[in-house]
Amino acid sequence: MDLSIIIVNYNTRALTTQTVRTVLETTSGIDYEIIVVDNSSKEKEYFTSENSRVKVLSGVENKGFGHACNIGTNVAIGRYILYLNSDVIMQNGTLRGAVEYMDKHGDIGCLGIRTVLKDGTFDHGCKRGFPTPFNSLCYVLRLDKLFPKVKKFGGYTLSYLSNEETNQVDSVSGAFMLIPRAVLNKTGLFDESIFMYGEDIDLCYRIKQAGFKVVYYADVWMIHLKGQSGLHTKSPVVIKHFHDGIKRFYDMYYKDKHSFIVTFLMHSAINIRYAVTLLRSKLSR
Repeated sequence: MDLSIIIVNYNTRALTTQTVRTVLETTSGIDYEIIVVDNSSKEKEYFTSENSRVKVLSGVENKGFGHACNIGTNVAIGRYILYLNSDVIMQNGTLRGAVEYMDKHGDIGCLGIRTVLKDGTFDHGCKRGFPTPFNSLCYVLRLDKLFPKVKKFGGYTLSYLSNEETNQVDSVSGAFMLIPRAVLNKTGLFDESIFMYGEDIDLCYRIKQAGFKVVYYADVWMIHLKGQSGLHTKSPVVIKHFHDGIKRFYDMYYKDKHSFIVTFLMHSAINIRYAVTLLRSKLSR
């Protein structure tokens, strides 16, 4: 089988149903399966499907996004594994195009695609650099906005790279991560100690460490309904997991490379951002 598509359904039945439907309606020319890992906490949000391509793993304990994806990966039979968010709308030929591109480039360890939001704006999460201390500082100071074409200042958002051109990047979004099974066999799966957010950057980091490329592929695309799930739900629990994931990634890969002062400043910046984001979410309710 060419492709195993893994989708996590956590209390997003309507969105997951829409995502699965758009995959089925727009995908042909490849042999694929859809695996929905259902760790919903509400019975009315449980996902069901009668389509023979769709396998539902129900009753999974919610131990985070990576844990659910790993469960799906362990039963997948595809040459490629696609981790796909439950809040996306697939476009005609996107999955076939992505698989065919991977088949032609055996040195790619992870592929992300051009992703736009519901209003048509570009979702910058689909091509990123690693959040090093310097990249993070430039991002916080918005230097990438002031000098979008300056490579030194755009290290995190990669603002100097055209959204319309395929390029090597550091990381792509967990909303769409296409990875050869053979690569996962070498790097391991998602780090389950990261409950939610940051696990995509961590896996991309390990893929690059193993000598493979991470690529942003601009020739195919999808829509990401980003405001309807995840961080944009303004859930205090989700906001906490997001900032915990950022901190854990820094501690795993950068803490030992920098002084105590740099680490203190990074942790402080993350904590301040967490407090501000939490306050904004409360005020907007």
